[in-house]
Amino acid sequence: MRTLLFLIACLVLAPAPAGAEDGYRLWLRYAPLPSELQNANRPQARSIVVEGRSAVLESAAAELQRGLSAMLVAPVGRGSQASDGSIVLRSVAPGRSGDGFRIGAARRNGHQVLLVEGAGDTGTLYGAFALLRQVQLGRPLRTLSMREEPRYRLRMLDHWDNLDGFVERGYAGASLWDWASLPGKVDSRLTDYARANASVGINAAVLTNVNADARVLTPPYLAKVAAIAAALRPWGMRTFLTARFSAPMEIGGLHTADPADPAVRRWWKRKADEIYRNVPDFGGFLVKANSEGQPGPGDYGRSHGEGANMLADALAPHGGTLLWRAFVYSPAAGSDRARQAYDEFHPLDGLFRSNVVLQVKNGPVDFQPREPFHPLFGQMPRTRLAMEVQLTKEYLGFSTHLAFLAPMWSEALQAHTERPDAGPRVLDSLDVLAGVANAGQDRNWTGSDFDQANWYAFGRLAWDPTLSPRSIADEWTVQTWSEERPVREAIVDMMLRSRKAVVDYMTPLGLAHLMASGHHYGPGLWVNDLPRADWNPTYFHRADQDGIGFDRTGSGSNAAAQYRPAVAACFADRACVPDDLLLWFHHVGWDERMRSGRSLWEELVAHYDRGVDEVVSFRRTWLGLRGKVDEERFAAVAAKLAQQKKEARWWRDASIAYWQSVNGRPLPPNTRPPAHDLATYRALRFAHVPGDPSGR
Repeated sequence: MRTLLFLIACLVLAPAPAGAEDGYRLWLRYAPLPSELQNANRPQARSIVVEGRSAVLESAAAELQRGLSAMLVAPVGRGSQASDGSIVLRSVAPGRSGDGFRIGAARRNGHQVLLVEGAGDTGTLYGAFALLRQVQLGRPLRTLSMREEPRYRLRMLDHWDNLDGFVERGYAGASLWDWASLPGKVDSRLTDYARANASVGINAAVLTNVNADARVLTPPYLAKVAAIAAALRPWGMRTFLTARFSAPMEIGGLHTADPADPAVRRWWKRKADEIYRNVPDFGGFLVKANSEGQPGPGDYGRSHGEGANMLADALAPHGGTLLWRAFVYSPAAGSDRARQAYDEFHPLDGLFRSNVVLQVKNGPVDFQPREPFHPLFGQMPRTRLAMEVQLTKEYLGFSTHLAFLAPMWSEALQAHTERPDAGPRVLDSLDVLAGVANAGQDRNWTGSDFDQANWYAFGRLAWDPTLSPRSIADEWTVQTWSEERPVREAIVDMMLRSRKAVVDYMTPLGLAHLMASGHHYGPGLWVNDLPRADWNPTYFHRADQDGIGFDRTGSGSNAAAQYRPAVAACFADRACVPDDLLLWFHHVGWDERMRSGRSLWEELVAHYDRGVDEVVSFRRTWLGLRGKVDEERFAAVAAKLAQQKKEARWWRDASIAYWQSVNGRPLPPNTRPPAHDLATYRALRFAHVPGDPSGR
């Protein structure tokens, strides 16, 4: 019987052969350990014993069985009582949520066991995944001893998914939520999605686009939402929805959505009650209001605080949370878009209900490859704040370009809010970390095998924002690709250099928003004919014959002054502001000298060249790994890197050609000229670009 169980375990639980790899299993491959670690760990993993009963604890036990059986190439069974070599799962507060955990040796009924103990059932689940991660990283079970607590209570993915299955700014296929088949048929893929999130501590998902559709709040869709919530719940995840502010009019039959109207307030209260009858652990709403054409309280002369508090009051009796996005900007002529969220929300500090979280993008404009941290961080002490980052790479080359984003997010989280190099950090001002999801129906989930690393990194930083990008990259690489040191070091090195490379060939020295219109695919530095000034790249770079950059000092928009005084003074000072943010805050002459000794023009060209050279280097490194990773994923990544090399050169050449048309300066000595003239790049048009509904 034992032999039969072993064969079944090998067939069901063991990783597929190298040739069958397709990225579906993400970082949960559970590849067999080296034989010496298998032999050392088997006596420590004879059985899994669960003290308590719940769906979440059952998920934890099943995952331990799956993972350990595969890594040890031996079946790990379930036991009813602890014995020597048991792994015991228990919660301090059975049946309740609590995310912290501890792992360590203990005694049960006179037997030596390894105890995984959570503050609640979800904590036990996270402890089980932490144990599996440590084993995959080569740490022996007998020496495991750890205690962890997440930094943020809410660690959530925001899906920009529409009810028709299209994912806005999605580069990995259609939506995970098959609304047409729900609630009768729930795709088993949702269980694997939830497992992946639980493995890195993500505990919430917003199912729908921030450009919201009120129909998701109608009874037929709420039944579908309940089915999704039931699939996610055993893995510790709560479900959120985006709420369209005008829903009382669109689906409720009211003549207004004014938050001061008693009928509107009653409608939202009844709607919240209805949602919680369908989904008792519903998390709450995420709202985008009075931004990019979305309805909101401003339509009635009300403030964002009045609009948010109305919805928060409807959720409060159920323990729900209202997340209100701070991404707003007005079309006023001459305004600085980077100023507007601060100007709108800073006066409202202290006026929001206790269950309102203001969701602020990591930078003051819009998920650019590099931005300064948002000035609202550290300056709203009486308001709960979330940082919103973007996993899906809308402005960093979609799923084509290798760009590991942990360095970008860590840069923002670790930024000091009071002084340039000391004192409180952005991460200290947050209650929530939210990320725009990059998962879709593609077999490898994210459109690119390396984009899986951004999903993984987001979860790890939401759990512990002090983790280093290097440690996160190393963890992911071991679990996803190989534990062999040369392979591991080569991949991690590529990852850590990748985001800077993209910045260099797209938006160096603090430039921003230079992408083509609408779809944001490729360069569009010359675009200047869009109906709003701040939709045009020329608005952001402000290049002329004499210089380039957006003056945000006291002689310009004075956006630098929105930061705390010492930080503001540094950003406004050419001698203090980092080169990486120079043109974000200053308009600089083409011939002015940089810290390197080169002129600005020479420095800009050097960055473009360096970015392209880095991509060439990445491709060379990857091709050197042939035969050291599975062939299917090797070929997929090689194809992506070939495309990135082509597009990096496109960005470099088109940018240099345009700047030359503006500044009239010759190329620096020994610089390769653009492959084509500017007219060729300006004439390029693209149809059916991924993530763009317009089909341009």
